[in-house]
Amino acid sequence: MKTIFNRYRYFLSLMAVVSVVILILFYRALKPKEKLPVYQPAMVNYALVDSDLQHIKKHHKIAPFALTNQNGEITTEKDYQNKIYVADFFFTTCPSICPKMTVNMGLIQKEIVDDDQVMLLSFSVTPQIDSVPQLKKYALENGVIDSKWNLLTGDKKQIYTLARKSFLAVENDGDGGPYDMIHTENFILVDPEKRIRGFYDGTDTQAMETLLSDIQLLKKEYPTP
Repeated sequence: MKTIFNRYRYFLSLMAVVSVVILILFYRALKPKEKLPVYQPAMVNYALVDSDLQHIKKHHKIAPFALTNQNGEITTEKDYQNKIYVADFFFTTCPSICPKMTVNMGLIQKEIVDDDQVMLLSFSVTPQIDSVPQLKKYALENGVIDSKWNLLTGDKKQIYTLARKSFLAVENDGDGGPYDMIHTENFILVDPEKRIRGFYDGTDTQAMETLLSDIQLLKKEYPTP
């Protein structure tokens, strides 16, 4: 018996290795690929969603927009065509969460500065205060790279509508007059199909690590040619 085993030991060892490799390949083939969810209005805290959309469970996408950036240039959704991008809502005179959000958006900028597929986008919720010169001053103070990160101002109704009906990112402020809003700390991850793929606490450094990881997942889902 021992002689027979010794004779076939190499063959048996080889078969064992081959079997393990086959099992690993089967596991990888059958294992579902990790994929980020596609967020719909019905999946989001109703306080952040316009009442007309709270029942929507599919086909939600970011609507077209045309606003002015820190350089006085009109920026539209076409500037983000086929891009992965991170968006937020802020204002330059915010004394509470905005400074930390801006710092963390800067950290994201540093990581994606050489990545042509990824961009950043920030909307002012006080466009009557955040003029183009004010945005430019803020951009220079915070190391904003114009080719990677647009800070937008413009029509308040349009920004409000984008926030409540597209990005699902601000609360309605019924006491402040029409189109007033209370922005949140949320960063919103948007895919090249203009769909929301994640929400992240923009004041939390650990959440930025998750966001960067999720950006890499999206890059695998949308490989560049």
